[in-house]
Amino acid sequence: MNLDRLPEDCFAHILSLTSPQDACRSSLASSCVRAMADSDSLWDHFLPSDLKEILSRLVFPIVYSSNKQLFFKLCSPCLIDGGKKIFWIEKSTNKKCIMLSARELSITWASHPLYWTWKPIPESRFAEVAELITMWWLEICGTVNTKMLSPNTLYTAYMVVRFADRAYGLDFLPSEVSVEVGDFKAVGKVNLSPQEGRRKHYFQRVHFLKEMGALRSRLLKDEESIVFGEGDNGWIKIELGSFFNNCNGEELKISLREVKGQHLRGGLIVEGIEIRPKHH
Repeated sequence: MNLDRLPEDCFAHILSLTSPQDACRSSLASSCVRAMADSDSLWDHFLPSDLKEILSRLVFPIVYSSNKQLFFKLCSPCLIDGGKKIFWIEKSTNKKCIMLSARELSITWASHPLYWTWKPIPESRFAEVAELITMWWLEICGTVNTKMLSPNTLYTAYMVVRFADRAYGLDFLPSEVSVEVGDFKAVGKVNLSPQEGRRKHYFQRVHFLKEMGALRSRLLKDEESIVFGEGDNGWIKIELGSFFNNCNGEELKISLREVKGQHLRGGLIVEGIEIRPKHH
């Protein structure tokens, strides 16, 4: 069958049922197919249905000449809502991803300068992060409306953190983590180990220097283990739980807490909570 003879709208509909990667591959077939594969009508299918709202919330407006160009620009993290959130599209699946900054989270006692400090660091994508100075109570919560995410999609939430060199007391007791939406709630435990974090950061640097790419996620196991994964620029991603988004406009509630111990702890640096599609 000669694809060049297909009507443009028919061919665009066929490609819209595939993926952005498939659309890019098909453009290599011929110049005629490339024109159809690059068409605005096709790439409109890959863009979010709430595109206008997303663009209105961008901190830095995007200049684009086609829907395809706009799609790939949105695949890079974009600051929204006054710089307190980051939005991007996952290139391989065209699913929406979002990250809440530490300022968007509810951190118990975070406004008290004796317990937490707010500061900018060059490795962060946000203007500032929160660092635990010393405190016996650790409780970090975040909420987001599921309409900000892609419908009918399995998501995973991660706490994005790193450990200061002075970190102490964080792994004395496991922290409880949870993800809750509607009638669904996933719970688990994670051990906030600075040693594990430093080990990951060291191996990331070794692989970078050897140009061997990023490390695969590894498991930090205890009785109810949660994934400790590698992040960017030394950040560590702690899996908080997974959920299926039915897009009913419900509030997604995410938390990490350890409030049973009476010991002091410090040195935890929080960048935010990341929510992205789960991959097996």
